Amino acid sequence: MNAQTNAPVPAATRQDGWRAVSRGLICGYVDSYTLLTFGVYTSFMSGNTIATGMNGGQAKLGAASHALLPIPFFVLGAFIGFLIQKDKSKQQNSLVSMCVAALLFAGVAAAIGAASTSVCVMILSCAMGMMNTTLSQVGGQSVSLGFVTGDLKSIGEQIANLINRTPVALSQGLWDTHWRRLTTLGSIWTCFLIGAIAGAAMAVRVHVWTLLLPAFFLIVLVLTERTTETPKLDSHTVLGGPVEN
Repeated sequence: MNAQTNAPVPAATRQDGWRAVSRGLICGYVDSYTLLTFGVYTSFMSGNTIATGMNGGQAKLGAASHALLPIPFFVLGAFIGFLIQKDKSKQQNSLVSMCVAALLFAGVAAAIGAASTSVCVMILSCAMGMMNTTLSQVGGQSVSLGFVTGDLKSIGEQIANLINRTPVALSQGLWDTHWRRLTTLGSIWTCFLIGAIAGAAMAVRVHVWTLLLPAFFLIVLVLTERTTETPKLDSHTVLGGPVEN
């Protein structure tokens, strides 16, 4: 068990872990800002769905339509994100991330230009829909960036598997333990929470400029990830070393 815990994690998996927690931080930040400023979520569509139904059930049609508004634009963003990432390449993933940054800048411009609440919500919901397509797995563990209920469910699952001593599903190697997966999931949830705290703190201080921080941060992330991209394995190379003829 100790040897497994100390086994080195592949560089590509470590990078995916950092990508997941950093983007989870941004999702929490943006979601907190939009909830505080516009009264809706841009990542947590379950919350918007509940608010739509709750207000609809009370015949509060204006409030129901406002809560419903982000949902189709989140779906639109997810559609565009998946459409761009046809081959799941790092270049396509970077393009989606840069599009998200551009939409965050557009959100700032809309707020400065006193655009309607609906326009701002549509822009930011589309951005978060795209963001949630950038990463869905770290090693063998499925992760969620903007709706961390799935991550919390997975944390419970991993704890149960630890207690039951259940083998790791779809193990990627000796390093891929329940503890590693718990660390990944817990880190994403923690960073989402930190992002939510930061988003609210900035929103009450800098107001319309709040989204500049995650936009610039995302650009820095993309540039950094490009410079640290791990080389692909050569077709004549296997995990044990080069294949001899």
